[in-house]
Amino acid sequence: MRDLIEEIFNGLPVPFSFGQILVRRRECAGFVLLHRDDASLDLLETYRDAEGAIGIAKYDDAGNYRPLKTAPNLRHGWRLELAAVEELRRALDYFYPGRLAVFAAWKSGYLKTTALRETLDRQSGMYRVAAKISDPQINDLVTDFCRSDTGCLRTILWKRDRNRVIASTKLPNEKFDPVYDQGTASGPPGSATPATAAAAATVPLLCQEACNLLVAECRKVVKDEDV
Repeated sequence: MRDLIEEIFNGLPVPFSFGQILVRRRECAGFVLLHRDDASLDLLETYRDAEGAIGIAKYDDAGNYRPLKTAPNLRHGWRLELAAVEELRRALDYFYPGRLAVFAAWKSGYLKTTALRETLDRQSGMYRVAAKISDPQINDLVTDFCRSDTGCLRTILWKRDRNRVIASTKLPNEKFDPVYDQGTASGPPGSATPATAAAAATVPLLCQEACNLLVAECRKVVKDEDV
């Protein structure tokens, strides 16, 4: 059976960025991972196994728990040294669960996306009410919740409904384009800088369907309106 992730890794140039992480080669052998903002710093706390990524990714700089691992609030001040590509693959999956597999499927042409309305329509129990959210409410919510500078670094591939309406008309086109590096976003909602040959290659964090946290926010919007 083909290992799509391994195939992708074999073709990746190093250094490369993945979300807020910069991956470099070590001078001896292996890889070094660090926060992209810390690329020029030397005095960093060093970890030497892939499992170190679990603790690094758990809290932000202020010590607050990070429920959304693709939020742009990965903490600073660390350096992760890994000896082999297997450890690199495992660490990146700890930092951004499932994103390598999604990228590999997309790169190979196998990735399927799910419209937001379809995701909401299949909810049950206390989340069933989320499907009642209106299109204008979706427009506003996705803009606030998914914006790259304060919300989520994923590039949105899913549509609002089966008519393929864009997820939010208030986000710039770059938010939906895997060519753009969401990790450098700042300023207006979802703003981003295109990756260039002069910079490290970028592996995008792709979003093929709405996450559970966005579904929960849809429910909250509907419930708040009913109060």
